[in-house]
Amino acid sequence: MIAVKIIADSIANGLRITTAELEYPRFIHAELMTHRVFSRNSASSRAIPTKKVRQQVWTTPELPIHWGANQSGMQAQTTLKTLPSYLARALWKGASKVACMFHWGMEKVKLHKQVSNRILETFQTMKVVVTSTEWANFLWLRDHEDAQPEIRELARQISTALNNSVPNELGYKEWHLPYITDEMRECYELQELLILSVSCCAQVSYRTLDMSFEKALRIFESLTSGDRVHASPFEHQATPIPTYHKLTNAKAKRIGVTHFDVDGNRWSGNFRGWIQHRQLIKGHVVTD
Repeated sequence: MIAVKIIADSIANGLRITTAELEYPRFIHAELMTHRVFSRNSASSRAIPTKKVRQQVWTTPELPIHWGANQSGMQAQTTLKTLPSYLARALWKGASKVACMFHWGMEKVKLHKQVSNRILETFQTMKVVVTSTEWANFLWLRDHEDAQPEIRELARQISTALNNSVPNELGYKEWHLPYITDEMRECYELQELLILSVSCCAQVSYRTLDMSFEKALRIFESLTSGDRVHASPFEHQATPIPTYHKLTNAKAKRIGVTHFDVDGNRWSGNFRGWIQHRQLIKGHVVTD
């Protein structure tokens, strides 16, 4: 399955930021990960119970969307004929069944899921929440005939979703908050909304979404307590970078602006024109 859903879409000072929830075969995940301007949280196979993973693979294993005939090079220009295509599908599905049987055996000998679940990854569906101000290069590279068919289809659906979505205009000190509804904005203060959004973005790793504030607070505390901050879920919330005054280095650091590009655009982490929530979190990165 390949699916795209826009979770939050905002624009300020002519710069757009969009959060999308993606669903796709895990075997193309590495290709998405090469795009460094994306902030991502994804469903980790080691966070999902073994029986749940095995049930998904046993009943609905992920399949390629194009059964190309073998040839030299990275792309298949032609499709397998009817009988070879049928046999290829059967072999792929058979491989998923065999993997499930070995996975069951690993469960019986008490092997931890962070190891056993790995052998099913080829056949898994995964969910990823992605936030970015920079989609154009991804779409230019991936919505192309030379791309892997599955990542091309994902790029095509992202392009369609972006074109069909109308971003909300935000002002100074207003926040782009994935998973936060208008009703929630009326019930909670900003800091509580940030906690809720962080929690929901983190929960994609095990994908049983609990929107309660009590659950959100527990997740928030688990991400920030101890001697290591797990900061990736803080990358999806953002507020516009002020443009009306000159920024000193001290002021830029205080408000989360990390650098300027050669065109004078203000960046915060991998966001252009938007202050990334992560940059405001103490201890979000270790540099030495």
